[in-house]
Amino acid sequence: MIISPAFAQAAGAGDPGWTGLLPIVLMFVLLYFMLIRPQMKRAKEHKSMTESLQKGDEVVTSGGVLGRITKISDAYISIEIAPQVEINVQRSAIQTLLPKGTIKSI
Repeated sequence: MIISPAFAQAAGAGDPGWTGLLPIVLMFVLLYFMLIRPQMKRAKEHKSMTESLQKGDEVVTSGGVLGRITKISDAYISIEIAPQVEINVQRSAIQTLLPKGTIKSI
């Protein structure tokens, strides 16, 4: 015979019910606590940092440019990167707020 008698006599396993969904639910919970929640926290901290920027603060842009803030508008910030050299960047492009005097020490 092609089918062994043990397999032919086995009864159906039945419906696994909610236990079949348990690994999927655990994966989503793990994904939330390990990826989504920390990312939302970082985004909230970055937003509060960009809203608290003031004229004279020393910053680093996402492109790695260091400079001192000279003008602030709603969407853009002017940064002095060298004497008499200013660039405009979006507020969201500011990555890090540096302590005062960092640019002079470099």
